[in-house]
Amino acid sequence: MPLDPQATLLIEDRNSLDLQPIEHCTPDEFRAMMRVQIEDKAKREHVAHVEDREISGPAGGIPLRIYCSTPDRSQGVLVYYHGGGWVGGDLETHDSLCRAIANAAECVVVAVDYRLAPEHAYPAAAEDAYAALKWVCENHSALAIDPERIAVGGDSAGGNLAAVVSLMARDREKLPIRLQVLLYPITDCDFTTSSYQECAEGYLLTTTGMKWFWKSYAPEEDDAKQPYASPLQADELSDVAPALVITAEYDVLRDEGDAYAKRLQESGVPTEWKCYDGMIHGFIGRQDVLDAGRVAVNQIANALHKAFT
Repeated sequence: MPLDPQATLLIEDRNSLDLQPIEHCTPDEFRAMMRVQIEDKAKREHVAHVEDREISGPAGGIPLRIYCSTPDRSQGVLVYYHGGGWVGGDLETHDSLCRAIANAAECVVVAVDYRLAPEHAYPAAAEDAYAALKWVCENHSALAIDPERIAVGGDSAGGNLAAVVSLMARDREKLPIRLQVLLYPITDCDFTTSSYQECAEGYLLTTTGMKWFWKSYAPEEDDAKQPYASPLQADELSDVAPALVITAEYDVLRDEGDAYAKRLQESGVPTEWKCYDGMIHGFIGRQDVLDAGRVAVNQIANALHKAFT
């Protein structure tokens, strides 16, 4: 279907900022550019309790932000990994989305500020993501959460990490994950898909931008093709956690997200999968101006409710 009118306005608004293309940025410039685009903090939803803390990771501290939608924490938890191409993003850039999900799903959300590339290339982000999940599992009593109701999720590069962590949890210590929430996830390092050709320019995330992200995170081709970098390359996807996969019609990542959902289904993994017509990459994080973003947040909440019952 045609590009959604609200998405068109968002693209026009973003273009009016006259930001330089991602591939022309230094990592610090890209990170600053992401922060410029954060919506007004005054518009963020109130959450009953928000707490910042730091845990020990494989190479130092990993900052976390814990959102509790109700004073009673005896509920499910979503361990959330932010997007930003493994190069940008932090606890602030995704604060609004984490608040919205915590409230809609009535669950705890633990946002993870993993190490960023290129300073910390593959597999640094994945190992931090797994360490954070393991910490949540081991500290459920202190967090006052139900150890049998744990989910992982993320958007874009964060969706990649959620998928990878689900593979790691199967392969390593059988950590209990009820659901993996994959929002327009990066699942492969293949730039030849139809969506990479059809959506190469004009929809905010570009093909050249994605190549820059991949070169920053996994500069060696052999690393980029590893299943813990490109989960679509995994030989076997059976026995991973059930999944919710959301993609967008006008997104270079559409086809690889759809392909991952299809492979999960073919592997016998219960998978809910929806491509939002007329939408662009990152639309869920802009539920403040995109109706489809609010619909998707409710879909995420419903999937979490179902997984936690």
